[in-house]
This record gives sequence, C-alpha cells and structure tokens, in this order.
Amino acid sequence: MVAAMFATLLANTLLGIPLFLTLIVTALVGFAFVDPGMIARMMPQQFFGGLNSFSLMAIPLFILAGNLMNACGMTERLMRVARLLVGHLRGGIGHVNVVGSVFMSGVNGSAAADASALGSLLVPAMRRDGYSTAFAAGLTAGSSLIGPIIPPSIFMILYSAQTNTSVGQLFLGGVVPGL
Repeated sequence: MVAAMFATLLANTLLGIPLFLTLIVTALVGFAFVDPGMIARMMPQQFFGGLNSFSLMAIPLFILAGNLMNACGMTERLMRVARLLVGHLRGGIGHVNVVGSVFMSGVNGSAAADASALGSLLVPAMRRDGYSTAFAAGLTAGSSLIGPIIPPSIFMILYSAQTNTSVGQLFLGGVVPGL
C-alpha cells in the first residue's frame, strides 16, 4: 500500500500534475487499498469537519479587510500617518516602512499581505529617496514579518484552533514582542 502511494505521488509529481491533484489522487489510491467504500463516508465528513471551526472564519475576513483597505485608499492614509510619526527622523522612509508594517499587521495579520501592500507603495518611494532596490525590498520583507506576531494574527488563530488555547491570551502574548 505505501509503495503504491509513493509511486503514485512520484509519478504524478514527475508528470507535472498540480500538487493539490497529486495529493488527492495519492490519498484515493491509499483509500482503495484500505476500503473503497471508506471514500464515500470519510470525504464529506472531513470536508465539513474542517469548515466547522468558528475561529477559522476570521482568516478570509482578514484577507477581505486587507483588500478593502487597498481599494479604498486606507493603506495610503496609514502610510501618511506613519510618515508624520517617524518621517522626520534620519532615514525616515525606512522608519515609515517599519511603522507602516506595524499598522498593517494590526489590521490583516499576515506577512504576505503586508509585504504586497507595502511593497507596492514604499519600494518605489524608497528608490526615489536614493535607497537601492535590494535594500528597499529587504527592509519591506523584513518588516512584514512583524505581521504574524502582532495581533490579530492568522497564525495565532490557526494555532488556537488546533490546540484549543485561548485566542485572547495568544493575542495578549503577541503585543509586547511585536512592538
């Protein structure tokens, strides 16, 4: 059974089949060796069981909030506030990058969303101010890693859902290290 599943995984990967289809086909091969009738009973149960988590509902809502912020211009407004706070310091646009990332982290909770939102705004601005593209991109990538630490964090919600720990306690524990 294990050899057949590994062979299926390897063959599908080498054929260039998308990863999600490769994993589904490999799982179906494994089910065929155990009990073919198990597929009809287990798949609906697993699909609906995965959707039945109240705390996981926050993840698509964070993504929606980030998209709405970009669409309505809130990201640019947050960058103006960050520029007012730290823009006057030496290397101000770099500080604006970090403070803007802290602001964005408090809204969407994702490092990837922070990097994409801030990268499109601040990397060109940093290049205009004389910073190299590599430095601007590196600072944006590094500062976006604050996202999973500062609440609300998608990873904290996933951790809470898997381990039955309090989301509120995780959020309280992430404030000081994030800041």
